[in-house]
Amino acid sequence: MPLVPFGGELEKAKKGSYAVPLFNVFEMKGCEGVFEAVEHKRAPVIVALNSVAFEEQSSHAFAAFVRSMAERASVPVSLMLDHGTSFEQCISAIALGFTDVMYDGSMLPLEENIANTRLVVRAAHARGIGAEAELGHVGMGSDYGTFGSKKGGFTDPTAVERFVAETGVDFLAVAIGNAHGVYQGEPHLDMNLLREIRKKVDIPLVLHGGSGLSEEQFKTAIQAGISKVNIATDLLLRAGDQVKQAIHSSRESYFDIIAALRAGVREGCEYYLDVFGATRKA
Repeated sequence: MPLVPFGGELEKAKKGSYAVPLFNVFEMKGCEGVFEAVEHKRAPVIVALNSVAFEEQSSHAFAAFVRSMAERASVPVSLMLDHGTSFEQCISAIALGFTDVMYDGSMLPLEENIANTRLVVRAAHARGIGAEAELGHVGMGSDYGTFGSKKGGFTDPTAVERFVAETGVDFLAVAIGNAHGVYQGEPHLDMNLLREIRKKVDIPLVLHGGSGLSEEQFKTAIQAGISKVNIATDLLLRAGDQVKQAIHSSRESYFDIIAALRAGVREGCEYYLDVFGATRKA
């Protein structure tokens, strides 16, 4: 089936108390692992290029590859720009046929974040495309001991209603103790803050920095209002472990190595689809 904007699937997830995963992809074999997983689990999925990967020379060809894979898929698939750094970058993704874009103005003052996000939303909606933004700032796991664990960058619940109303954004990424990359120390999510945010707005809420959280944390967050969870780091780690095993096996070859990479990504995706409750929701 063709790529589809993911607003409808996230609304289903919100009503059904499960979450749809966003899996970041960086090359073809790992991407094949994602598609194998969602076909096997009969689950919807958001496949994403982050802003750094989007600037690679091969990004246009890679986006075309994802679109080709989606056309052959029998489950709903979206192609999203993750953490778009500018209005111009989001427009480029829209022009390339992405179905959803995320503009990340979370490091900017609130007024500037609202103004920039509003522009991206208007451009996206003019093409029937979904738009995500971030309020508060989800930092890096490497800084967790001095940032995330100290409630640095947490979403201000008093600003949520205004931000959503003035931007018209479709999905909102929140900062509640989550972080990108590998957590330094044990992650702690402020579920009470999440519940307070959920009461303020009715649009789907997004949890970035899913790698390293426990199954219990995921399930509690979903029950408290999360409808989309972003995963990247753990898939890379799983793929790396599988590749290492292949390299050290007695009959390693190039084909064994790329098959191991694909298998590692597929294994991780299937795990998260089950944990998020997305399995058999296609």
